Amino acid sequence: MTHPITGATTALITPFKNGKLDEATYAQLIQRQIDNGIDAVCPIGTTGESATLSYDEDKRCIEIAVEVCKGTNTKVLAGAGSNATHEAIEIAKYAQSCGADAIFSVSPYYNKPSQEGLYQHYKAIASNVEIPLMLYNVPGRTGVDIQADTVKRLLEDVPNIFGIKEASGSLDRIIELRHKCPNLAIFSGDDSIDFPILASGGAGITSVTSNLIPDLKAQLTHVALKGDFDTARDINEKLYPINKVLFCESNPIPIKAAMYIAGLIDTLEYRLPLVAPNKENMKNIENIMKDYHIVGVK
Repeated sequence: MTHPITGATTALITPFKNGKLDEATYAQLIQRQIDNGIDAVCPIGTTGESATLSYDEDKRCIEIAVEVCKGTNTKVLAGAGSNATHEAIEIAKYAQSCGADAIFSVSPYYNKPSQEGLYQHYKAIASNVEIPLMLYNVPGRTGVDIQADTVKRLLEDVPNIFGIKEASGSLDRIIELRHKCPNLAIFSGDDSIDFPILASGGAGITSVTSNLIPDLKAQLTHVALKGDFDTARDINEKLYPINKVLFCESNPIPIKAAMYIAGLIDTLEYRLPLVAPNKENMKNIENIMKDYHIVGVK
């Protein structure tokens, strides 16, 4: 089955300067992803601090991503998630109107809907747009788990739902999804287990680490999808230390720090309640980064 998006995708950070979206840097970061083989960029997800962006900022991030990716082989998989279904629909419609290739939508957080609630939520979002929709399951963040049977029901009932970003950390869940939903595009949402997910039939990855090292993440994914699992495993193991340290505190705290250390962003700014890493973690991030070549750094 041909899926609208496969391969290596990046969960983009959102750079700020003086408290505002740094549009010029954002565009440069996206161009760097394009230049290093990333198949799709994902604006305004968890890594993009979507929970603290305004709707105007959400829309601008999508606009910039579409503008920069236009005419390239890199697609835009735009975030359209909320714990209020009507808000998710609003962003989904805007992403479609901007020219995004597809949307991904995190499961509603905090309000802990039932499986029926999740089904109705995603059905409502997908029914209000024509572009493809990817589910996003990250129970450690949201407090709710999209069960495999719910995914199967959505895939069968809603034509434009095509995949899931699976970030439960469970390989058992990957196998269950493959068994129950053989036509589902499963994307790894956990950098450290990209290889086993791809080797188990995954269609791609959505990576945090690829903000920093897009070339290796793209290579890992592409060789795995071609069946060269020995090379893919070697790259995955090489990336283990950086993958691990980039989650030493809540995402996107460490990845933004790493981008700042590398000189890819000019200022290290977060939206409260997120703050910079503690001194020990900052030093660990810097030390581990020395073992990797960071492309595109002046």
